[in-house]
Amino acid sequence: MNAADVIVEDDSWESLRGKTRLINEALTTAADFLDTTRPGVVAILLTGDDAIADLNQRFRNKSGPTNVLSFPAVDGSDNHLGDLALAWGVISREAADREIEVTDHLRHLVVHGYLHLQGYDHVEDEEAEYMEDLERRILTKLGVADPYQDETPANQPATS
Repeated sequence: MNAADVIVEDDSWESLRGKTRLINEALTTAADFLDTTRPGVVAILLTGDDAIADLNQRFRNKSGPTNVLSFPAVDGSDNHLGDLALAWGVISREAADREIEVTDHLRHLVVHGYLHLQGYDHVEDEEAEYMEDLERRILTKLGVADPYQDETPANQPATS
């Protein structure tokens, strides 16, 4: 089981009640679906668009905000799996555009980022299909609708 250390940096997140519980449920459910997991604490930064745009530029050399970024811990990190950063503005706009609950979108992005921390990726088509199928199964268990039913590029998480 992986624990979450949730850090709320942007006050906009305060409007989302139960966020820590939702994050921990997403992590626990995702871990239960994996045959093997790398253990450790996941630090989750709930931030705003400006802060995530800065991280996106510094670490991915991409301009602008994104919904979630994942930063796996370096090998040898004691009890630290890695970090996830999530942007309130991007996530809430995407949820509104897709007409889904912000809580469901948050859980999807936490699962997606957690899978990256566990070594999953979606660079190659075969990897992407496997990772998306795994996300679908995890999200079904959480009661979240399939986020990939509309396969448009705007519907896919932008994590690295």
